[in-house]
Amino acid sequence: MKLSARLAPALLTALVLTACAPQSSSNSASDEDAKSGTLRVWLFQEVGNQPKEKVVDAVTADFEKAHEGVKVDVEYIPVETRAQRVKAAFNDPKSAPDVMEYGNTDTAGYVRDGGLLDVTEEFGAWREAEDTDPTARQSVTVDGKVYGAPLYVGVRALYYRTDVFADLGLDVPRTMDELASTARAIRAAEPDLYGLAVGGAYTYGALPFVWADGGELATGKGGSYVSAIDSPAAQKGIKAYTSLFSDDNCPAAKCAGMGGNDTVTVFAAGKAGMVIGGDFSHAAVEAGKVKGKYAVVPLPGVTPGSVAPAFAGGNNIGVLKSTTHRTLAVDLMERLASKKTQSALFDAMGFLPTFTDVRDQAAAEQPFVKPFVRTLSAGTKFVPASPAWSQIDSSLVLPTMFQEVISGKKKVAAAAEDAATKMNDAFGSAG
Repeated sequence: MKLSARLAPALLTALVLTACAPQSSSNSASDEDAKSGTLRVWLFQEVGNQPKEKVVDAVTADFEKAHEGVKVDVEYIPVETRAQRVKAAFNDPKSAPDVMEYGNTDTAGYVRDGGLLDVTEEFGAWREAEDTDPTARQSVTVDGKVYGAPLYVGVRALYYRTDVFADLGLDVPRTMDELASTARAIRAAEPDLYGLAVGGAYTYGALPFVWADGGELATGKGGSYVSAIDSPAAQKGIKAYTSLFSDDNCPAAKCAGMGGNDTVTVFAAGKAGMVIGGDFSHAAVEAGKVKGKYAVVPLPGVTPGSVAPAFAGGNNIGVLKSTTHRTLAVDLMERLASKKTQSALFDAMGFLPTFTDVRDQAAAEQPFVKPFVRTLSAGTKFVPASPAWSQIDSSLVLPTMFQEVISGKKKVAAAAEDAATKMNDAFGSAG
């Protein structure tokens, strides 16, 4: 479920998706660099995929015109089964594509497994890359080397009901404390509404609370990450988020098991006064009962006027190390991730561009984008660039931590300490 109406469900999945990393392989880069033949491309299949296909078809047609004797074979693969497909591709170069779309949280794991080609030199020489958003650039970088090109980015902000705020005489929250008090005011006045819809399984909705208080997921880089989720600052953010799971806002019995999609669905159905949703949630909200009765602002931070750091999700395009068409594959990667293509994908699908100038133009054309661009400009965060992250995420380490606190099973300190231990075990085994 990412940005616009046609793609809402599939894009959010792609945004927060963290794949099960394939098993390690002994892939080595191919020495062959053929200048003719067929290039295979794997892209993610979206809900309402036709507009994406139209954009990609135009790119590949221009590419084929520029390279005589070259054909491009594009296959759209289901996001849900991509882990198995990618694992097979890494272990069997004959079945592998030359160019592939992948979730940005997958980068480190795919590099660890020897699947992605180091394109540091080509990316550095690509003139358009100079305008790449720094966080998007980080999502294709592992230990200082670049393994692809960012394709689009997605972030979250605060959706709120303008009619409810007007009826109750409420001001838009300027701080996280005001966010909590406003949520409780809504619930008190309108018992049928959640004040702020939150989810115990909504990791990327919870992390801004951790980051806003100065906490971090981990410190270090490469193979030397150490969890920081049990630090005092992180614990303060965990407490701020989990305190919202109460009868005076979003009862634990109803909200502890909700994920991000669930919270947005609740808001779109008119059952909540506020929700933390993505640019990719816009279409789903527009299709709901609150159409015309909501607005969006950046999620406030700890101090008035500040913006809570958001997770920078999105997808990338990379070249597989096993390609026998390196030069052509890198050229096609750059064309698929170019400013022209990203602009077309925004128009067709709502994908938020990773180039700052293209994104600013998108915001000028579509007002709904502005709060998300402001959020990006204020500074975003990313998950540790470690192959361990896919294990941490698939093992539900953070949702388990939040839910243990919400249920009263553990105090914040104990739950955070346990989560840190699990994270460190994963970091250690990924070295």
